[in-house]
Amino acid sequence: MVDFLGIVFVILFLVIIGSFFIVKQQSCAVIERLGKFIRVAGPGLHWKIPIIDDVAARLSFRINQLGVSVETKTLDNVFVNVVVAVQYKVLQDKVFEACYALQNPEYQIKAFVFDLVRAQVPKLNLDDVFSKKDDIANAVKIELSKPMSEFGYGIIETLVTDINPDPNVKAAMNEINTAQRLRVAATEKGEAEKILKVKQAEAEAEASMLHGRGIAGQRQAIIEGLGQSVEEFVKQLPGTQASHVMDMVLLIQYIDTLKEIGASSKSNVIFVPHSPGNVSDLASQIRESIFAAQKLNEENKNN
Repeated sequence: MVDFLGIVFVILFLVIIGSFFIVKQQSCAVIERLGKFIRVAGPGLHWKIPIIDDVAARLSFRINQLGVSVETKTLDNVFVNVVVAVQYKVLQDKVFEACYALQNPEYQIKAFVFDLVRAQVPKLNLDDVFSKKDDIANAVKIELSKPMSEFGYGIIETLVTDINPDPNVKAAMNEINTAQRLRVAATEKGEAEKILKVKQAEAEAEASMLHGRGIAGQRQAIIEGLGQSVEEFVKQLPGTQASHVMDMVLLIQYIDTLKEIGASSKSNVIFVPHSPGNVSDLASQIRESIFAAQKLNEENKNN
């Protein structure tokens, strides 16, 4: 008899202990009585009627994330694999719907995402899919929030985390990008060469101009020096004609020029007709050129 009472006492103790249960923070427990929903137990220590009441389900209010990979076609007939991350949680005021409305909420979310992504992506070209992925994610969130809230789930955020076109399309896109960059590089290189050549031409033009001015100044100094020499010579030897003096100066210059040509180690072979008469002919040509220039200047002044 004592053993029987002891067994009964142990069974009652276990039943009483088993009627207590603990619900963790950010979660809840759905209590059923004989298979019927009666209440939702929040975080903390709770008691239920032994054998009659039962903890049917435990739901967490934490945010869950579900990754959905959707293969679809763009407007320009390119197949892409779009990966969408859906962040969702159970709504605290709709625990009953979350527990009893859907048997598999993740499967339902995937079905909605498949339908929404395949409705959005075919409207866009491949380049627009990459640039407008946030628009696709927002559209999925808006369209997914309403039906899932009726089932007790709130959609926190949807993110398009990856877009993977066919490997051949990726390679073609990389080649296009490479070609564009090479074209830009070639254009910049051409512009740089153009600027370099323009600057070089400007420098050469300026150098030629300065060189010409130097030669003009040199010739002007030579002319002035020759004029002064002729005047001094005529003053010292009265009766001497300026033309004779000029012939003598030209002869000296002529001889000096031949001397410089012969003394230079870098000079090429030059055949020069050499006779004293050539100097006279050269002086005559110079005088004729001077007279012609003076006459032309006078005619221009008269006109």
